[in-house]
Amino acid sequence: MKKFFVFFIALSFALGLSACAGEDDTIKFGVIGPLTGEYDLYGVAVRNGAELAAAEINAAGGVLGKTLEIIAYDSKGDAAEETNAYNRLMDQDEIDALIGGTFSGVTLGIKSLAVEDGIPVLTPTATNPDVTLEAPNVFRACYTDSYQGQVAAVFAADTLNATNVAVLFNRDDAYSEGLADAFMAEFDDLSLSYTAYEFGATDDDYSTQLTLIRDSATAFDAVFVPAYVAEVGPILTQANTLGLEMPFIGGDGWDGIEGQYAAAAEGNYFANHYAKTDEAQVVQDFVANYEEEFGETPNALAALAYDAAYALAAAFEAAGSAENAAVVAALADLEYTDAVTGSITFDENGDPIKAVTIIKVVNGEQTVEAKVEAS
Repeated sequence: MKKFFVFFIALSFALGLSACAGEDDTIKFGVIGPLTGEYDLYGVAVRNGAELAAAEINAAGGVLGKTLEIIAYDSKGDAAEETNAYNRLMDQDEIDALIGGTFSGVTLGIKSLAVEDGIPVLTPTATNPDVTLEAPNVFRACYTDSYQGQVAAVFAADTLNATNVAVLFNRDDAYSEGLADAFMAEFDDLSLSYTAYEFGATDDDYSTQLTLIRDSATAFDAVFVPAYVAEVGPILTQANTLGLEMPFIGGDGWDGIEGQYAAAAEGNYFANHYAKTDEAQVVQDFVANYEEEFGETPNALAALAYDAAYALAAAFEAAGSAENAAVVAALADLEYTDAVTGSITFDENGDPIKAVTIIKVVNGEQTVEAKVEAS
């Protein structure tokens, strides 16, 4: 009996070593985003972009000589689901770093957990300014809501010569409200006029607000709508039906609007992190490889996730370790210049400062209208 017990312990120890050895051969990046439902185009794009980067990184030798694995879970666009996904990634999968979350609201929901755990976090697409504040291990590859809203206001004023703008935003969404606040603050600084109009997360009829905008006693030169495609598409469609002729301007949540809503979006503008028509070689290589792998053109979220995976991998290599603190320190000092969405260097808050690409929808295609920076 004693010999059997000793043998069992030895066997268990050997199996444990074998399992650890297998895990030691892998670096794991977690991804959280909506993979099903109304907003799945965003989460799927983030997962795909990260997986494409991982495949290329592994073909080139991996990370620290180990295989990079992407583990993605569906947040369903819900904060509770995202928390469950985060806990599963940490406790069950034992990830080495986190790409995500995809949306600002749910990312803010797991921020305190990530800070407590100290895990390196590089969100590709959460743009709310609070995401990285008082969170030394949390970084982002995208510009912030405040910067994007500020740039949209500069574009409206300087390029479209707009002096009076209607701002139509979702009061129930941190992303939408953040962009609206920044736009209006910049217009205040420029001594220009605006009027704010709100809608709710469950609304699907925007005709009341649009009619007020159309019939305003002081004619609007443009309408700023910081929202996502699922909301923007119907808004633009109803605006066309109501005969609104002024240009509409949006943020990166509009990315992909030229798909289902090409006719409604024609001639309108939105800020984005990259344009698939950009002639830079790194952009065209990414677009070609993504299209070959997934059979569709990548949106900006896919490009940001692709860059985030590469930037994280570069930080691991610079750290020479998968230890949390070492990777976080390497991220803080990172200069990743070969990025699809523009060079990634982080400020003291973990935020990159980038030129914003302004895209115009022309004949159902994205065209680069301008690249704008705000002071």
